[in-house]
Amino acid sequence: MDQREEARCRKILTHHRELLVSSLRSIQCILDNLLACGFLCEEDVEIVQQTVTKTDQVRTILELVQCKGEEACEYFLFIIYKVCDAYIDLQPWLKEINFNPSSDIMLMTVVNTDPISRYSAKLRHEMSRDTCFIMSYGQQEETRLEELYTDSLMELLNECNESLGFVESLDQLLGDHAVFNPQGEIIYVMGDAGVGKSILLQKLQNLWSKKELQTDAIFFFKFRCRMFSIFKETEQISLRELLFKYNCHPDLDPDNEVFEYILRFPEKVLFTFDGYDEIQDNLDLTNVPEVVSPEDKAHPLQLLISLLSGKLLKNSQKMLTARKGIELQSRVIRKKVILRGFSPTHLKSYINLNFKEQEHRNKVSVQLDASPHLCGLCSTPLFCWILFKSFSYLHTVHDLFHLPDSCITLTDIFLLLSEVFFSRLTSSAPSLLKKSSWCASETFKAGLASLAAFAKLALQGMERGSFICNQEEIAACGLREEDLPLGFLRPVSDCEANGSPANFEFLHITLQSFLAAFALVLDEQAAADSILKFFTECSRKREPSCLLFKLCITGSSKQSQEKPFETNDHLQFTNLFLCGLLSKAHTGLMEHLVSPRLLKKKRAVLKSYLSTGVKFHLRGLPHYKVDEGKKIHVMPNFLWMLRCIFETGNKHIAQMTAKGITASLIKLGYCNIYSGDCAALNFVLQHRQRLLGVDMDNNNISDYGVKQLRPSFCKITVVRLCVNQLSDSSIEVLAEELCKHKVVEVLGLYNNHITDVGAKLVAQIIEECPKLRVVKIGKNKITSVGGRYLASAIQKSSSIFDVGMWGNSIGDEGAEAFAEALRNHPKLTNLSLSANGITSKGGKLLSEALKENSTLRIFWLVQNELTDDAAPHFAELVKVNTGLTHLWLINNQFSVHGIKHLAEALTHNSALKEICVKGNQLSEEEEKEFMAEKRLLFH
Repeated sequence: MDQREEARCRKILTHHRELLVSSLRSIQCILDNLLACGFLCEEDVEIVQQTVTKTDQVRTILELVQCKGEEACEYFLFIIYKVCDAYIDLQPWLKEINFNPSSDIMLMTVVNTDPISRYSAKLRHEMSRDTCFIMSYGQQEETRLEELYTDSLMELLNECNESLGFVESLDQLLGDHAVFNPQGEIIYVMGDAGVGKSILLQKLQNLWSKKELQTDAIFFFKFRCRMFSIFKETEQISLRELLFKYNCHPDLDPDNEVFEYILRFPEKVLFTFDGYDEIQDNLDLTNVPEVVSPEDKAHPLQLLISLLSGKLLKNSQKMLTARKGIELQSRVIRKKVILRGFSPTHLKSYINLNFKEQEHRNKVSVQLDASPHLCGLCSTPLFCWILFKSFSYLHTVHDLFHLPDSCITLTDIFLLLSEVFFSRLTSSAPSLLKKSSWCASETFKAGLASLAAFAKLALQGMERGSFICNQEEIAACGLREEDLPLGFLRPVSDCEANGSPANFEFLHITLQSFLAAFALVLDEQAAADSILKFFTECSRKREPSCLLFKLCITGSSKQSQEKPFETNDHLQFTNLFLCGLLSKAHTGLMEHLVSPRLLKKKRAVLKSYLSTGVKFHLRGLPHYKVDEGKKIHVMPNFLWMLRCIFETGNKHIAQMTAKGITASLIKLGYCNIYSGDCAALNFVLQHRQRLLGVDMDNNNISDYGVKQLRPSFCKITVVRLCVNQLSDSSIEVLAEELCKHKVVEVLGLYNNHITDVGAKLVAQIIEECPKLRVVKIGKNKITSVGGRYLASAIQKSSSIFDVGMWGNSIGDEGAEAFAEALRNHPKLTNLSLSANGITSKGGKLLSEALKENSTLRIFWLVQNELTDDAAPHFAELVKVNTGLTHLWLINNQFSVHGIKHLAEALTHNSALKEICVKGNQLSEEEEKEFMAEKRLLFH
């Protein structure tokens, strides 16, 4: 370093002395490194530490360093340069003064002893330890996260829950991609039970702990929302306690520098809150003021609400998970993500991770390929995990074991898991471990005492709305010490259990629901109709809840009577499992556990309730008049009703349900139907005698679901499957079934993943189904090749009158094929070729063909690439064609010159009601030229 640079460093400390005095907050790291490199001695450090205020300590350090020489001055700046986290305020200043350490200084060591950096490192270490394993069966088996974690489908949504595409990498979850509200702070992750919300957060936490997650956050605090339910009503803690006591505490931080740093730089903090729907709030917090000061003490639930609403640590990053149906106010949501479960590709990856031997992989793959229903269940990661782990375990114990057959229900899955757990109780009995001696009823009989105790514990938790239990509750239910490691329960870590290591929770909330149902069946003391207690609870009318801010912002007395965090999915699952356990299929097993007389009585009670409930529910459905006839729009409980009917396997109730649907069209859109539910829907629809239209738009049925619906397509006239993750595989099934029965009238396939292969199959349906009137196949992946197939089929059809192709890529070649289809077509009245990459070349061909068409009424060419070159041709069309009533040319490239052609042509046509030209290349002044022509619409 030359003398000018040396002098510059000393001058910097003198010239910017007050800036350094006011900005330097963490001095311990500076003292440690100056001492280690010999620029200060022990006596110097003591002098600094004896100074009372922080600013005076900094002044003393600066004086000492400047006395030690130019190299000490540069090294002082080098410490700030290297430990950027601790001295984040001074990083812009270092750039401003253009500080570049010399080569000699660069060789010197800087050890980061700053409390902030140390705490960040401690957080990473503890999070790595806590997240690197996936807990399998209780404490019996652990699997490394990286060896089993598999991505699932993660769909990004906008404020209106419309798709913005799928997450391509986990880094996109935290980035700016698909943000619809920059002022919002919450990344809201939704999904059904078992779809993988918790394991996704664990993966993100693990990546952060290894510095493999693309984020600026240096602090990561993770919370499970159910912990907020275990605090006493009178408990009061501060934000500092919430962060440090229930995650990890900073070491050697006497001046609270870590907390001060968090308050000053909240954008460096990342939170995850898992299971917002699991908060069971029994507290009346409506009249408690909001927590706005980080120093104030409040109930932990109030702190949670204040964090989520941005009253505390505004601008911190927050990721919140909840089951679908839990609504938050849009103004606090930054982006939305919905988990859709395993795609076929993900499922294949998961098979390969779970089964190391190729023989087992092949066996599982073959069986799954043969059973769409089993594949549908396996699209939910939790159910897939149970099946695969149970298969692996029982395969090692019993001969000829394979995955359950295609009639498997959710009850079967959880019976399988329980059987694995209870098989440990019989591990000392050789007769039960011999190959080929496997008997499920014997396993359950041997574990009946433990089963009854676990079931009682689960039911008590459900009744009081609690998902965490303590040692006293466990002992009171009759559970022994040796029962705890079976796998049903797992310990809750200290930070989640208010400091008590004696708290436990069930392996999954759905397992708790299953065991609670078992308790209702096993109870021989209560009246038979007591099994209906949760049906009664779930049938109560509940308004959709907008959780966030209900406690804080609304102060009405009405709110105090509501439970704004409450969701009843866990109770619905209990009802579903009750139906499964009391089904005829499980009579053989249950008669070994419950007296046959009582079992018969409970089955009769349940059957009577379901029969009556189905009639009552169907009578209460709202009816509407539509073109297809009478339509009913099902209520949210309808899907749970179908699931329960399927679990019972009772054909009489299924037939009664099918008969009770008197409308000609049933709307199941936005009902949160996933592929596994399609077996339940099919179980009912296959008993219907009359034809029926089914609208299942905006669900998640996937290819597995379509395959399960195969037996019902012979009776379905309206097949609406828009926005359902369908591929060409689904279209293959539809083509086979619809062309066989020829009853379909409406086919909705908008916004799926259909390619030209699928388009060819849809063309086959159009050609071979003489009643087909409407086809919606926009926003797929169809090019000019598929466009030609469809156009050719439409040209041959004498029944088709409405075709929607919005958002494909057929281009001018496809437009040419549609032009030929339009020429003299006898029936087609509505056509959309919007957003298809059509230029003026294709526009000319279409307009020329329409001169010879007298049936088309509505024609949309929105968002294409039409220019003024096409305008004279469309003008000629307007002059000649008196059948067209609506022509939409929105968002093209017409200028004022092109629009003049259209305006002049309108004077020759009195039949055309409108030409929409909004979003073309005209200024406001140019648009005013056409104000006299009211049918030319610019807005």
